[in-house]
Amino acid sequence: METMIQLIQVAISSGTPLLIAALGGILIERSGIIQLGAEGLMLLGAVMAGLTYLHTENLTFTLLAVIAISAVIGLLHAVFTVSLRTNQIVTGLALTLFGSGLSAYLGKSISGIPIAHAVPAIRMNWLAQVPVAGDIFARLDLFTWLSFLLVIAMHLFIYRTSWGLHLRAMGDSPATADVMGIRVYAFRYGCVIAGSMLIGIAGADLLLVYTPTWTEGMTAGRGWIAVALIIFARWNPVRALLCAYFFGLLSTIGFRLQLIGVEIPSYFLKMIPYLVTILVLMALGWRNRNKPSGAPEALGMPYYREQRF
Repeated sequence: METMIQLIQVAISSGTPLLIAALGGILIERSGIIQLGAEGLMLLGAVMAGLTYLHTENLTFTLLAVIAISAVIGLLHAVFTVSLRTNQIVTGLALTLFGSGLSAYLGKSISGIPIAHAVPAIRMNWLAQVPVAGDIFARLDLFTWLSFLLVIAMHLFIYRTSWGLHLRAMGDSPATADVMGIRVYAFRYGCVIAGSMLIGIAGADLLLVYTPTWTEGMTAGRGWIAVALIIFARWNPVRALLCAYFFGLLSTIGFRLQLIGVEIPSYFLKMIPYLVTILVLMALGWRNRNKPSGAPEALGMPYYREQRF
């Protein structure tokens, strides 16, 4: 039982950045815009969190800085994909390359500097008395509780509000949504900017909580796993939570195997989460080959308001 509790704790800790990034991607892609820039956004969020916290030692200022830079990058992404109607796949890849390069340049001054105890744990003494649940949930950090609230809020927003109905309608048929009076361009701008903010916060969580030292390329492909999680979860926030913790657990299996003395090269152990990602994508593609994918029908398609059908 103790081993199981430890695995659940590690899965939650390593899965939280994936979950927050996936939630941001779901919000963006529900509006009809493909998000392939999560890796670059997470890196920029991480390096901005490190730079701000080391200079101010204030978590509030740090989060505001991360949100600000993520919003600016999200605005640029929206300008290109919504207003200029550029190819969304190419734009997302360009965003990843831009974020990777800029974060590497900005992070030179803080590389290797430890950032300890930046995010406080929320202690719940009343919950600590509960067997099992107390061991898991009584001392979670602020970002983890934020991710729980985000899952609930986004699920209610998408499936229980009129704004969520507008979002789903816009993702499936922006022309129809426009006819019904929904401001498609403004709505997409808002979704892309808000989703980019969440992805930037995911990068901040990765640096401030999970790996409290900046190193170049520290996301190590987690942004791409977050993109895959959106597909696994079928653009559903609750499913994204389960998938994120599953892949968070996979990312720690290699380390656990090394601790118990399994003689497998570390390079192969590090491949486990990425290999499973590919296998799951293949399995889902084969299983649902004759079924709807669950993706917004207009995903990746630029909207021309003046176009006649």
